[in-house]
Amino acid sequence: MILDTQFLIDILRGNDSSANEKTTELDAKFGVKGIATISVMELWKGAVQSIHQEKEKRKVNELIQSLFVHSFTEEDAKKAGEIEADLKKRGEMIDLEDIMIAGAALARNETILTRNIRHFNKIKGLNLESY
Repeated sequence: MILDTQFLIDILRGNDSSANEKTTELDAKFGVKGIATISVMELWKGAVQSIHQEKEKRKVNELIQSLFVHSFTEEDAKKAGEIEADLKKRGEMIDLEDIMIAGAALARNETILTRNIRHFNKIKGLNLESY
């Protein structure tokens, strides 16, 4: 399972009870939880933009260290390129970061945990789980 950035943000903020419940469930189910490299970029950007930059960077680092980071590979990039081309052709574009996370998930045959079902549902063949 690959955790979407929004799920990670909800965990960092600590104010989403459904995300906290899902974390407990995942901890019991999986020894290791994964994220895509792109989520690292998104989280780090948010930390750097925060008025509490150093505190947020520490929180993000701690979270990242507790997860397995799937590096963005050539296969991920090819899948993301296919997804983007298909979405453009259908006139249903979503954020490039979401396309890249989906490419990583498809390349690994992994499910994405997200509450952003509306965007990710546009991608053919992608396995999703919500919280």
